[in-house]
Amino acid sequence: MQERKMQTFRDILDVLKMYDVYIHLGKRLWDIELAAIEVDNLAKAQVIDQSLYLKMKLVLEREHRQELEHPLAETYK
Repeated sequence: MQERKMQTFRDILDVLKMYDVYIHLGKRLWDIELAAIEVDNLAKAQVIDQSLYLKMKLVLEREHRQELEHPLAETYK
């Protein structure tokens, strides 16, 4: 897989879509948590390499922390 920029939750969702994983639960926090599970599953199945996995997990951890501190309640209304 070519080197990808991995800076936002949208970047994570774009990678997941490449593997036919689409996430929309209705709350951004839930979406982030499910994305983390899916990323773990892709790594466990060796579909994504360790480098990409670590980048994705860092972004997801940051996004999760930010969402807990400042919920974007209006995001999915």
